[in-house]
This record gives sequence, structure tokens and C-alpha cells, in this order.
Amino acid sequence: MELDEQTNENLKKISTWKRIAFILVFAVIIGVVRTLLWVVVLLQIISALLTGHPNQNILGFGQKLAAYTYHILLFLTFNTEETPFPFADWSATEDVVAKQDLEHKE
Repeated sequence: MELDEQTNENLKKISTWKRIAFILVFAVIIGVVRTLLWVVVLLQIISALLTGHPNQNILGFGQKLAAYTYHILLFLTFNTEETPFPFADWSATEDVVAKQDLEHKE
């Protein structure tokens, strides 16, 4: 009987349903970001073929997209409570990624 009561309490938690809604939104966003990452990859391939080296501007953009993807994946897998952009400041992504890296080094 205790398990049923706990399950009922869990089902009534607003925070859980809110997180599920965020997960659905970020599942769509990560699909768009994945497409952008492929565009970056293709542009870098073209740049490497034409100039012999990657484009520095695209390099920085790709790095930011990769960090953003990592932040979304951390949130989707419940490894962070920090919601990614657009529900938080863009700089929060850098903070979360840096914090995650520090935790894994220790």
C-alpha cells in the first residue's frame, strides 16, 4: 500500500510534469541543433578542401553548438537541473559544461 501512495505522490508532483514538458521541448530543439551541427561539419569540410584549413569563425560556432548539445543531453538524462537556453541564459551552458568537467576530473 505504501508503494501506491508514493507513486500517487510522484504523479502529482508539478516539478516532474514540468520537467517532462521541458524534455519534450528539448527533444525537438536538439533535432534542430543536430542539423546545424551537420551544416557546420559540411562547411568545415568545404573550407578544408578549398583553403587547406578549417574556418576559424565556424570553428568557434561549432564548439558552442557542441557545448549546447552537451548541456541539453545532461538535462535530458537528469545529470543537471539547469535548463538550457532558451529557458536560461546562454552563459549558463558554459557554466554547466565547466562544472560537469570538474566533477568528472575529481
